[in-house]
Amino acid sequence: MAEAGGYDAHELHGFAHDSIVRGSKSFALASQLFDRLTRERVWLLYAWCRAADDLTDGQDHGGAAAAGHDAKAAVAHIHALTDRAYAGEPTGEPAFDALGLLLSEIAIPRAVIDDIVAGFELDADDWRPRSEADLLRYCYHVAGAVGVAMALVMGIDPADERTLDRASDLGIAFQLANIARDVAEDAAADRCYLPVDWLVELDIPPGQHMHPRYRGRLSVMAGWLAEMAEEYEASARWGARKLPPRSRWAVLAAMGIYGDIAREVRRRGDHAWDHRTATSFVAKLVWVAQAGWSVLRRPPLRRIDRDGLWTRPRAEAAG
Repeated sequence: MAEAGGYDAHELHGFAHDSIVRGSKSFALASQLFDRLTRERVWLLYAWCRAADDLTDGQDHGGAAAAGHDAKAAVAHIHALTDRAYAGEPTGEPAFDALGLLLSEIAIPRAVIDDIVAGFELDADDWRPRSEADLLRYCYHVAGAVGVAMALVMGIDPADERTLDRASDLGIAFQLANIARDVAEDAAADRCYLPVDWLVELDIPPGQHMHPRYRGRLSVMAGWLAEMAEEYEASARWGARKLPPRSRWAVLAAMGIYGDIAREVRRRGDHAWDHRTATSFVAKLVWVAQAGWSVLRRPPLRRIDRDGLWTRPRAEAAG
């Protein structure tokens, strides 16, 4: 049954829930901690992000890419359907209608969504970072900007740039952890998100970082990524104080769950890529409990500054 704006909210919420369950068990668990309205909106945004990412890579919730996939054409398709979502026009594509439904309920500046799409464009161009600043810019576009959009969904004022910077920091922390964990998988797909400057510094020839003789040096870089992830996570933890209690609970739980990925990669050292790092279900439940206790206690009094952290470009308020 179609509702206001031509969207079937019940159907789209169901689609979005199925998408997050398939795409991220950790985030699906953490999302249950939100209040119902926020939870459903988070699912809608996730469904659009997941679908756009899959379109770019020629995948379906991850997995092998389709043969002969045209990533640049896929990104053009994402732009066109996103334009229609912003115009309030149903597209017939559930993930983009999910975005349209979300936009009918809350305002997300177009520049924020465009920043996310810019990350898909980088992947479509087979882009690779030369410097640490390049790496952080990539992490912003593929995850930090998503953090900004999620913060807006959770009720942060679009004018509260400082809190949105902290939300961006959380996405960056998550992506740094993912990059550290997925070095081997990325190499198998002929991708590398380790900055060229780092490879040169540790005398690793281009394209050879997965060779066994360089495993010790690679683990050093994984340690750098984990250390950076912790710095951005700490900044985000301070910013989470501005969220409503249940949103803060969900975000703090997700921080712990994803933070464990980077910590475990660093702990494993040379064996970090023998098998894929994951957080156990029991460990996830422990983080849910610890996050809940953190929300019940007084927020930390010691301010965590952002000195030295990469700062996202400012989005225009309108659009």
